Amino acid sequence: MTTCLIVANQTLPGEELAAEVRQRLGTADRAFYVVVPLTPVQRGATWDEAESASAAQERLLVFLESLRAQGAHAEGEIGDRDPIQAVRDVLRDREVDEIVLSTLPPGISRWLQMDVPSRLERAVDVPLTVVTQEPARTTAGV
Repeated sequence: MTTCLIVANQTLPGEELAAEVRQRLGTADRAFYVVVPLTPVQRGATWDEAESASAAQERLLVFLESLRAQGAHAEGEIGDRDPIQAVRDVLRDREVDEIVLSTLPPGISRWLQMDVPSRLERAVDVPLTVVTQEPARTTAGV
């Protein structure tokens, strides 16, 4: 069984990511592990960590439920605020065959401003696919 690590937060459970997952569901016996970096929910100049954790946990649970409803083995966790560190933390305890990074589009994506895709490719020796999409507003079926 191959394992796909999905790294996403505000784009969960968006349609573009769901399409990437559907492609993988149809091609092999695959497991999914989802890490949701604890991205701040901004409230003016401050952020509420508890609110951020709650929002991330809710997105994670909805996405895992969607994967499981399609017959996939799926697990996940809330990760470090830094997506690179969140991936490194996951890779300490498990082997993955590929990483799918789902991010907001240029101009609004903090991860793209931080050059996360290039930094992640240099940090780990795992094939990476980057999916760019608008923030998820409704649950998209996988």
